[in-house]
Amino acid sequence: MNRLRVLDAVREHGALTQVEIAGVTGLSAATVSNLVKELDVAGAVQLRPSIRNGRRATQVSVASSSGLVGAAVFGDRDIRVAVATGPADIVSQKRMPLPADHAADEGMTRAARLIQELAEGAGHTAADLRSLVVGLPAPIDTVSGEVGSEGVLPGWRGVAVAQAMQDALGVPVLLDNTSNLAAVGEFKLGALQGISTGVFMKVSYGVGAGLIIGGELFRGSAGTAGEIGHVTIDENGPVCRCGNRGCLDTFVGARAVLAALRPSHGSLTLRDVINRALEGDPGCRRVLEDSGRHLGVALAGVVNLLNPEVVALGGQVARVGEVVLGPMREAIERCAIPSAAASVEVRVGELPPEEADVRGALAVADQLREEADRAALAAG
Repeated sequence: MNRLRVLDAVREHGALTQVEIAGVTGLSAATVSNLVKELDVAGAVQLRPSIRNGRRATQVSVASSSGLVGAAVFGDRDIRVAVATGPADIVSQKRMPLPADHAADEGMTRAARLIQELAEGAGHTAADLRSLVVGLPAPIDTVSGEVGSEGVLPGWRGVAVAQAMQDALGVPVLLDNTSNLAAVGEFKLGALQGISTGVFMKVSYGVGAGLIIGGELFRGSAGTAGEIGHVTIDENGPVCRCGNRGCLDTFVGARAVLAALRPSHGSLTLRDVINRALEGDPGCRRVLEDSGRHLGVALAGVVNLLNPEVVALGGQVARVGEVVLGPMREAIERCAIPSAAASVEVRVGELPPEEADVRGALAVADQLREEADRAALAAG
């Protein structure tokens, strides 16, 4: 436990001398000296000569050679993988397209191969990988460790993804929803930094949310908190892929947006719609403005319930900025309690849409690595 106290002090405060560590932890100087020697032998810390108050001292910092962490984040039609030394220090990354409705075994095989190739291409070996986080754009049941909906990502239903990837790569693996991971990315490095209660809305081919409550990601009792895309906003509305009627996703997801424009614009992709809206196309702008209003109506309930400080919009649709944000704000002001609506700021996320969930996955993978290190130190 004392070794962990020393390591935690250095992680929290940065590089410290042994005298400073003693002051922070309350341990004696002799005890700290012995603990630092043990941590140095274990490779958990780095020691550098320093000068403090005109005297020679040894500066203690967390070892930087603690291996790599990895992220494998799946979209509806692609996979993005990265290896890093930490969430802000990506060593190598790559994106690969995938067919729509791809099967789990195909996606996981590609992910494992790409992770190994990236590590080796950066001068490491697969053995340097210490942890991996996998993201899927679907509800994740943390009790079963599987996709939590029959109709969302049917090719992944019933697959123990984390265990399969752990078997393939031989490292601890955690599975999470991509909106949750993007919320972590914005909380660590983007628009939700320093926020105690915040909401991240990811709007691309589908829509989801990640909730930050008390400065931590909130997953709920079974891991499916934040599934705002499947909140009913019209009980007589279209049938959703999840089996319900009138879900938010049936009004603002890519299928609904493209269907609304097909009679006037023909076959478009979501990227086409966004680009045309940015160029001033009135039809594309109108459909995205409608999406903003629907998002605001759904968010008003979240604002009433959680009273967040910030709602950050991410995903591909965030590229149009005020086209969507303006109607969102108007709907929140109209539908939420005035005091709650007045206290929330609606803004665009700061990280690129294709990067927020990857950064969040790396941050969670870094936590997995720390937990493994702490367990090893505690075991002595």
